[in-house]
Amino acid sequence: MCVTSPPYWGLRDYEYENQIGAETKVEDYVADLVSVFRQVRRTLRDDGTLWLNIGDAYTSGGRTTRAPDKKNAGRAMTYRPDTPNGLKPKDLIGLPWRLAFALQADGWYLRSDIIWHKPNCQPESVKDRPTRSHEYVFLFSKSEQYHFASENVQEDAVTGAYRKNRRTVWNINTEGFKGAHFAVFPPKLVELCILAGAPQGASVLDPFFGTGTVGIVSKYLQRKCVGIEMKPEFANLAIQRIEVSDPKACWLPLF
Repeated sequence: MCVTSPPYWGLRDYEYENQIGAETKVEDYVADLVSVFRQVRRTLRDDGTLWLNIGDAYTSGGRTTRAPDKKNAGRAMTYRPDTPNGLKPKDLIGLPWRLAFALQADGWYLRSDIIWHKPNCQPESVKDRPTRSHEYVFLFSKSEQYHFASENVQEDAVTGAYRKNRRTVWNINTEGFKGAHFAVFPPKLVELCILAGAPQGASVLDPFFGTGTVGIVSKYLQRKCVGIEMKPEFANLAIQRIEVSDPKACWLPLF
């Protein structure tokens, strides 16, 4: 299986050449990710799945930079992409669904959209719309029949008397740590995806490894893991986090 969270379009500057997420046009961003996940599909077993976390964004409204944010230093940017063709300033772009439909057209089976609700979402100063407190996790499969261990991710019924099939809204807090100036992929979110998508001893791929959260959770759940990361400092941090993580204690805060 693959579980990953690629760079979002126009929201971060990772400071390397030809970075995904810094494309001038949103269509190029979608095309770049389709190309990456085409190779992911090639490497998966026929019964493999892709769990893709992706957030949405708004058009920049003609702004070319974004000032530092005291709550989140990683949000400062030296560039802002132009408003995409066909959209207006302040439009919600609909990035998750643009990407989901493009992957579907490229051959993936689009099996489910999951709402990751963030109870501790970052406050926003906007006054003309609700504060965004969710992102999407899409479940794709390589084939019509695929591995999905629903019994591993059941949730308590309202009465608590029995377990029921997991619903498509997951309430999971964001998490951060001192080694980075941004919220990392929450381990609980990764855990649910791996428990459903990979039997014990199977391999998990994250082609946007970042600081290695998927590796830490894979280690705890006794799955193998392959991570790919462009930035050397992130890759080194991921190795450190995985090495010091306690496979019996799972995702206790690191650093």
